Amino acid sequence: MSGQAELGVMAATVEAIDDCWNRIGVHGDKSCPLLAEHIHCRNCQVYAAAATRLLDRYALAQDAHAQTHVQAPVSVGRSLLLFRLGEEWLALATRCLVEVAPLQPVHSLPHQRSRVLQGVANVRGALVPCLSLGDLLGLEPGSPVAVSARVMPRMLILGASGGAVVLPVDEVDGIHALDPGQPASDTATDARFTEAVLQWRGRSVRVLDEEQLLSAVNRSLS
Repeated sequence: MSGQAELGVMAATVEAIDDCWNRIGVHGDKSCPLLAEHIHCRNCQVYAAAATRLLDRYALAQDAHAQTHVQAPVSVGRSLLLFRLGEEWLALATRCLVEVAPLQPVHSLPHQRSRVLQGVANVRGALVPCLSLGDLLGLEPGSPVAVSARVMPRMLILGASGGAVVLPVDEVDGIHALDPGQPASDTATDARFTEAVLQWRGRSVRVLDEEQLLSAVNRSLS
């Protein structure tokens, strides 16, 4: 799905869900009578119910998407977004991306115990599910990485079958046209999510298998 089409899905979601937090809540004129009790919209049951309905949409949309999604062949000079998660550098095909955005606050959902689903983030007025990519890939927490003060965490907004999802990452290097690298070993513990491994500027970069990644994203939202 293209970036413009994906943003259209997000806009349609906003139209279907009454985003009162943008009209009379903390992002609107603050005239909602419930603010006196809840202080912030994220503490309100209306906000939580809207987030729950959003997640239900993803599950309903997955079957239709599975019939039309076809994996494109890997080619030399492939367009990849390179980013860092903890100590590890990863790459993902740009065709999966809607955009890269500044990091936004993530609001947890009541009674949500999934390690992967962290909550929802407000992306231009739309509630978008936020997932932990590290937990999704099964990465072990590493030691803190010393980085420049100019390095800022970012959110990757991906186009999943039911709409956009947010994946926070620690650093984004940019988009590069790179050789796909060496195929991943089938015996590797992370081979299910790794399509290839390439060497780039002295770093070993895992190229994520977009089909497997999006499938795992969809499962975590169903």
